Amino acid sequence: MAAGSVHFGDYRLDAPNAQLWRGQQQVKLSPKALSVLDYLASRPGQLVSKDELFSAVWPEVVVSEGTLTECVREVRRALGETARAPRFIETVHRRGYRFIGQVKETAVSSVSSSPPLPARLVVGREAELAQLRGWYTQARHGQRHVVFVAGEAGIGKTTLVEACVERLQDDGNCWVGHGQCIEQYGAGEAYMPILEALGRLCRGPDGQQFVELLGQHAPTWLVQMPTLLPAEELEALQRKTAGATQQRMLREMAEALEALTVEQPLVLVLEDLHWSDYSTVELLAALARRREAARLLVLGTHRIVEVNLGEHHLKKVKQELQVHGQCEELALDFLSEGAVGDYLTRRFGQGALATLPASLPGFIHRHTDGNPLFVVRVTEDLVQREILTEHDGQWELSAGLSEESVHVPEGLRQFIEQQFAQLSHTERRLVEAASVAGVEFSAAAVAAGIQQTVEEVEIECAGLAQRQHFLVDKGVAEWPDGTVAARYGFIHALYQEVFYARLTPGRRSGLHLRIGQRAETAYGARADEIAVELALHFEQGRDLSRAIQYLQQAGQRAARRLAGTEAISHLTKGLTLLQALPNSAERTEQELDLQLQLGGIFTNFKGFGAQGTEDAYLRAHKLCLMLGGSPRLSSVLYGLWGVALNRAELPKARELTAQLLHLAKRPEDPFSLAWAHIAMEITLFYSAEFVHVLSHADHVLALYDPEQDDPRVSGSPDPKVAALCLYASVAEWSLGYPDRAVQRTHAGCTLAAEVSHPFSLSWAQLGASWVHLARHEGQAAQGLAEAAIALSSEHGFPDWLAWGTIFRGAALAEQGQFEEGLEQMRWGLDAFKSTGTCVSSTWFLVLLTEAYRRSGQWQEGMAVLAEALAFIERTGERFYEAELYRLKGELSLQAEVESRKPVLSAVVGAQVEEEAEDCFQKAIEISRRQQAKSLELRAAMSLSRLWQQQGKTAEARELLAPVYGWFTEGFDTADLKDAKALLEQLS
Repeated sequence: MAAGSVHFGDYRLDAPNAQLWRGQQQVKLSPKALSVLDYLASRPGQLVSKDELFSAVWPEVVVSEGTLTECVREVRRALGETARAPRFIETVHRRGYRFIGQVKETAVSSVSSSPPLPARLVVGREAELAQLRGWYTQARHGQRHVVFVAGEAGIGKTTLVEACVERLQDDGNCWVGHGQCIEQYGAGEAYMPILEALGRLCRGPDGQQFVELLGQHAPTWLVQMPTLLPAEELEALQRKTAGATQQRMLREMAEALEALTVEQPLVLVLEDLHWSDYSTVELLAALARRREAARLLVLGTHRIVEVNLGEHHLKKVKQELQVHGQCEELALDFLSEGAVGDYLTRRFGQGALATLPASLPGFIHRHTDGNPLFVVRVTEDLVQREILTEHDGQWELSAGLSEESVHVPEGLRQFIEQQFAQLSHTERRLVEAASVAGVEFSAAAVAAGIQQTVEEVEIECAGLAQRQHFLVDKGVAEWPDGTVAARYGFIHALYQEVFYARLTPGRRSGLHLRIGQRAETAYGARADEIAVELALHFEQGRDLSRAIQYLQQAGQRAARRLAGTEAISHLTKGLTLLQALPNSAERTEQELDLQLQLGGIFTNFKGFGAQGTEDAYLRAHKLCLMLGGSPRLSSVLYGLWGVALNRAELPKARELTAQLLHLAKRPEDPFSLAWAHIAMEITLFYSAEFVHVLSHADHVLALYDPEQDDPRVSGSPDPKVAALCLYASVAEWSLGYPDRAVQRTHAGCTLAAEVSHPFSLSWAQLGASWVHLARHEGQAAQGLAEAAIALSSEHGFPDWLAWGTIFRGAALAEQGQFEEGLEQMRWGLDAFKSTGTCVSSTWFLVLLTEAYRRSGQWQEGMAVLAEALAFIERTGERFYEAELYRLKGELSLQAEVESRKPVLSAVVGAQVEEEAEDCFQKAIEISRRQQAKSLELRAAMSLSRLWQQQGKTAEARELLAPVYGWFTEGFDTADLKDAKALLEQLS
């Protein structure tokens, strides 16, 4: 092996590490084939005999000539060439081989992480390159930069970025990740360019380091790239990331990049963001808004017109980032006439302009407006048409330079059309089929489209690439079924767009269908990996059933990537296509599947309060009725119950849970029955039927078997945790068992930690915090609320984050820290309302009212109290109704004391005390009806204190003593201690 790296074309042969790279993608070669390539490449231009190769690669081993031939064939496949159209290895008939590629050697670098990009001919961009270098210099010192390189199609965005990256890598050590958005299906493939960039880095020379870092800091991203991990590690990672959210994914990637760039800078190149998916833009915004140090430079290219027209998601995000100074824009203009002259000088040599007409730069500039791609293609066209010719190293014009003698079409697209017309019939068919396959494509896909052999397509593509005619070599593509073929790409996406637009509808449809069928066969069981691409091919190929199938898979794939917007888009499109199919039972079943999936995704990403959630489940319910019943009716009813509950439509929620219980009992399905009982438990809690709440919770504990049942229903807790914590534990406290309530929450927290389910653990922690708040144990409640906040922030549970913030504020107020506590509670309430959920509002408003009362802000307390009482009357959420009336009485007394006027004191005081007594009596009546002994005790204490002040000591003791005497536990809690002390005073 050679001592250093050898560069030829787009390839780099890393001899010391026995690796071949094309760009940042490793090209697979067997060890012997790699040795053959190394031996030939280290002797460029020399004839190497077969005997010499046998001696060098197979010393002291006798092998057949066929073995050498097969190795050379393997190398040629890897390099994307054939024997008849060699680019690097030429066959010398009966003698051996000669390496004909231009070779550049570099010294071994132990820290170089990615191969250098090929040199670019860049003119007129010195200021822009200097600006990019300046931003990179700042990034190297920890000041992150997100830069949008913008301009028209063909203006040189990619050329500028690649030239910049090449120079940065020549100057020092930096990693480079490169990702590409694709017009035809990029907008629907969540995080497509990001995952492409990560995949290249993970398969690069420092790949293992990247994989380990992602595993440590961003497991939700690593699990999206299953081919990088052994099966057992992937399975463990999938368990670890269960229940994650998009917020967690964004945070993980931001933290991973910050950790990664501690070692050396990273340049992340994302091309054609005007075709980007929504989630990629969200990640860019998250990276730009972070204030933490990171040696990170993000370079995103996009076309200005495509982003500024309409409601492109990048437009709004970019504007917001620019307003806050969180991103930069580098807008490229057309080249000047002088820059065109510089290009011609560098293209043809220093003496070129001395022998060429002085008017040539102006002629080309006038016809191209200085569009760099147009300038290059027009110049090459003049050479190919032999209008510009070379003699003895000197270039000259073979004809007069005039509009008549040198016709250049107006506009780049017209010029591409003219060049297309110059192709042979076979070449035109090929590039049109290639435009259907994509901006980059495998020769095997095109071969399927035009029904030719792969070798025939490879030869034609190689010829076009050698002439720099539309195509460029992109290495080798290997499909899961073992198909290996040369990979090519269009020199610019404009070529692909123009050729695709030329296709007639019938030809376009046939090409899409054949290419889609071939790709489907190639990927087999792994077809979901390219579901978006297949959905496009089959939709355009008019195979709508298959298109819908892959749109459904694409929706599932996007949901696994926590990309709700893309998932909803795929499923909605599938439902639209479904309407074009004939009406049948099969179509109804398929629509039911899609609506159920859509409802689940709306629930997880938008919440039960979103209109789309209800619409999906209502339609699914109608479809179930049309089918005369369906096994999936339970799932539909569960979704509708969630909508009704979260909107605090309790009668409707109760009716739906009754149907759920009925359905679940018929087939004796323990798991469905457990969830039906949980739904009923929660619904009854809000109606304050606490005894029945515990009855249904106990049913769940008896039914649930974690060895047989999957505990992780998306967006829901483990069934046993649900039966122990939150509603059941608070019901236990309400019924007068404060110690049992604590025991329930402790058991639930322990179980939630054992099942390693973040959503369940947050549920349990909040349930425990609620119970400790009810027991007036502020410090314990605060610790649990803060644990739930941390977990909810990490995993992105917006509802639980709001709950935790409210509970933390209430706990601070319980400990006398009113200012901070009230601020936290108000913030949490605003966050809670923003989720679209209103159920549980009574409890939160009670906590806020109590904090205002204790801090002496009775007017604010009265306002919140009025809101809570109105909510109760509107919804029937009565689980804390007694406490509201008790607080109303307390606030009335407090207001009377603080605003009392001496002249009217006796009259006003008597009226207020009478009103307060009515409130306390109502609170006692409600709590007794609900069997809520803890709430009855509080109301009885409030009324007893009032009677004590009025001198009704005996009546007060007669009221309080039996309530206190009922309790059998919890005597160390604040309420029971206060009741005991009051009874002693009354004695």
